[in-house]
Amino acid sequence: MAKPFTCIFSFFATLIFLPLLPIYAQSSGKIAVGQSLSAATNASPWLSPSGDFAFGFHQLPTNSNLFLLAIWYAKIPDTIVWYANDGNPVREGSKVTLTADKGLVLSDPQASSLLWSTSDDFSNGNGVSYGFMSDTGNLVLKNSSSNDPVWQSFNHPTDTLLPTQIMEINGVVNSRLSENNFRKGRFQLRLIPNGNLVLNTRDRASGYNYGAYYISGTNERPNTGHRLIYNESGYMYVLRTDGSTYDLLPQNKTNPTKSYYQRATLNFDGVLMWYSIPKTSISNGWSMDQALPDNVCTSIGASGPQLGSGICGFNSICVLGDDKRPTCKCPPGYSLLDSNDTYGSCKPDFKADGCVEYAQRSMKNEYRLERLPSTNWPFSDYEKLGPYNEDDCKMSCLTDCFCAAVAFQDSNSPICWKKKAPLSYGRQDTKVRETTWIKVGNVNFSNDPLNTFVPLFPPKAKNKVKSLDKFLLGGSVFVNLVLLSAISLGIFLIYHKKPLKEFEEGQRKKLREYNSNVHCFSYQELTDATKGFTEELGRGAFGVVYRGMISTVGPPICVAVKKLDRISHDADKEFRTEVNGIGQTHHRNLVRLVGFCKEGDQRLLVYEYMSNGTLANYLFGELRPSWVARIQITLGIARGLLYLHEECSTQIIHCDIKPQNILLDDNHNARIADFGLAKLLVLNQTHTNTAIRGTKGYVAPEWFRNKPVTVKVDVYSFGVLLLEIICCRRSVCMEFIEEEGAILTDWAFDCYQSNTLDSLVNNDMEALNDWQRLKRFFMVSLWCIQEDPSLRPTMKMVMQMLEGLAEVPKPPCPTMLSITTTNTKPLG
Repeated sequence: MAKPFTCIFSFFATLIFLPLLPIYAQSSGKIAVGQSLSAATNASPWLSPSGDFAFGFHQLPTNSNLFLLAIWYAKIPDTIVWYANDGNPVREGSKVTLTADKGLVLSDPQASSLLWSTSDDFSNGNGVSYGFMSDTGNLVLKNSSSNDPVWQSFNHPTDTLLPTQIMEINGVVNSRLSENNFRKGRFQLRLIPNGNLVLNTRDRASGYNYGAYYISGTNERPNTGHRLIYNESGYMYVLRTDGSTYDLLPQNKTNPTKSYYQRATLNFDGVLMWYSIPKTSISNGWSMDQALPDNVCTSIGASGPQLGSGICGFNSICVLGDDKRPTCKCPPGYSLLDSNDTYGSCKPDFKADGCVEYAQRSMKNEYRLERLPSTNWPFSDYEKLGPYNEDDCKMSCLTDCFCAAVAFQDSNSPICWKKKAPLSYGRQDTKVRETTWIKVGNVNFSNDPLNTFVPLFPPKAKNKVKSLDKFLLGGSVFVNLVLLSAISLGIFLIYHKKPLKEFEEGQRKKLREYNSNVHCFSYQELTDATKGFTEELGRGAFGVVYRGMISTVGPPICVAVKKLDRISHDADKEFRTEVNGIGQTHHRNLVRLVGFCKEGDQRLLVYEYMSNGTLANYLFGELRPSWVARIQITLGIARGLLYLHEECSTQIIHCDIKPQNILLDDNHNARIADFGLAKLLVLNQTHTNTAIRGTKGYVAPEWFRNKPVTVKVDVYSFGVLLLEIICCRRSVCMEFIEEEGAILTDWAFDCYQSNTLDSLVNNDMEALNDWQRLKRFFMVSLWCIQEDPSLRPTMKMVMQMLEGLAEVPKPPCPTMLSITTTNTKPLG
């Protein structure tokens, strides 16, 4: 009787516990070779035995289609402590597999491209027998024949250190780029060879380390620091060679690890912070135990003059919050260079013309000084004056074209420091003894570069008119003349009242048809502004561009007047539609339309003037622009096209994207020109004498095949332009030494296939040192120039891939797609 009962019990036990076996195996922490995980919503990760830590694909809160291969606290929402693939997220369907020869291998959804693996960091030549996700948060790969790990995540920290973790000499912790961007940021924690633990900024493009803003002082010989230890009790210190310690997080500030989760994270704003949270009440969130340095705004640069911009960008001011975290703000008269980067640089909202006729402009009160108490940019000084009183100090800056700001310290011997642009390491704090006066434009311009309201008289002129009135009224002869003139004018107006009224009503009706954001000029006004159209800036598909000066409320502003001579003058309705469309666009990467003229057979457009000319001149000149500058220009053009295609009120297809139609402003920001004009071009006056709109070398194939023209024609042109920016050469170069390199698009794909991309950039070490981005940009360009428009990504997808927020799959050959890529999945 007992035997049947035993069998029944075993049967039901099997039914009950069989579903729990995978969970038990998963939570044991051990990972067998051949196991894999896929990036998907609600996918199960590999857990540590206690379930405290998880390894797998963490879905990004800002984009549900992207996943980060990472380690995180499984019980605490969105607390990532380690990440792979240089912080680059991957798309849904990507897979990570534990292999014997390469360890962890990350591949794209098609499994056609290896994105990342641990094999490059193996500490010995042995293969991998198994993996283990430990309760300390350390992911370990081991070989059964050796006690030492083949690879472990603790040896390759990202932005966080955990209890039991050790950092040796030359160890580095890098901050994130931003709260939700896990790529390497500007800040580092390093244990350098002399034994000091330091916090420093770095140049992201080159990786060059700037001076430290925190130094532990553990470099005294012979007992120098040689190891950073974060022990299991939560006590962190630098261990010296004689066994003594230098406390970073003292024992009296630590919480026991048995009762608390702990971590030390180098935040994206440069502050190293220790956090803890009770294991029994994780809903309360993390508490900050200590911050290093105590005040990052004033500590940075404390070791002496520094390169770089500081915690915030150039011309910005760092202010410490109550939470020991910095915030950045632009001074009066300045605004963010990139509105999406609140920790970035600030640009002046006024036109800074340097020293050209500065004395005359200064006499016209073109500039004023804004007071900033307890504020300083200490490493931007170029001249020290003293003893000076405050008024003399301010005047010395106003009369000096090189002076961007001036700091005054009122002491027994008052001192004045004059500062040059760009201003760096700005800070505002009660401990700052100086008061700084920053130079800004004296006219409060609106966002519209041309204020259409022009007062009848400037203030000084009004005073002169009042004096003149008194003088005229004082003489009877002049009074009689004025009265006689008034009577004559009245008779004239009564006689011509009806024609004038009809004329004015007609003009008002015409102007009402146009967007109120743009100004209507008369032809004579633009003739005067351009001095009779004498100073030519360039020629394009639509006509000739001239330089001009237009008077507004403040000083005259420089404009570019485009005299259209290749459009149909009969298309009044189309001209009005396009001008209205252009006038409604507002984006920092588009050249703004200031006004227009439609008088008789004349059609003119007035744009803001771009001082640094075209991208073509900048890109193909004798000196190669820096890689960093080219990156910013690329991203600016992409943002501008994305706006035209998807974000402005009416979709605009440019149809002629090329270097000549990209202009550069004072700060070398890219601005797209000539958008919205394609429909106005007379078809028999295009470059190819066909119905094709565009320029040879940049024209998408569908123009030649009577296929529908969509925004994808701009994507194609952008792909060609991106290759030109990367390589600093024209897309078609028949005098090229090697015949196969004459057509850049063909040569680029050949180099990509043969893995010789370095030959394309012609030993540009700055670009080659940024290899991952360089390769990513190449791959994006190859996707953009696909013959089949459906395979080209949208500009939104292009933007995500360029910024590293989306994976770039391996691109197919751009040509002969009907034969070779019938199964290729379109992007975007």
